[in-house]
Amino acid sequence: MKVFAPYRDHAYAIFRFMSGALFACHGAQKLFGALGGHKVSDPFMLTAGIIEFVGGIMIALGFFAAPAAFLACGEMAVAYFKAHAPGGFWPIENKGELAVLYCFVFLYIAAHDSGRIALDRAFRRKS
Repeated sequence: MKVFAPYRDHAYAIFRFMSGALFACHGAQKLFGALGGHKVSDPFMLTAGIIEFVGGIMIALGFFAAPAAFLACGEMAVAYFKAHAPGGFWPIENKGELAVLYCFVFLYIAAHDSGRIALDRAFRRKS
């Protein structure tokens, strides 16, 4: 809608920030036992926690958000097929809807980069 067009950059920045911040919380649960989670020791889960925490912060701040989001998208695809798909075909059935949603949210962010309101902008050279 044209009425929302002037707010497109702000809406995308909020979307990117909230997606990254919430994703970082999942990493904090795995790495630090924070937010009601517990520390993990499995190398596979530690790797997931690092991707979630560091990648989530990078996405939230808009600092190399596209590569971070692409990596996070891949992690969520692996998480879905490794942890959820064996429980049934449909995501609603196997409790994998959050993994699928994150996967496609991060694919969208990877395709759209950090946006105009992002930390990346502070490091770009003016032409």
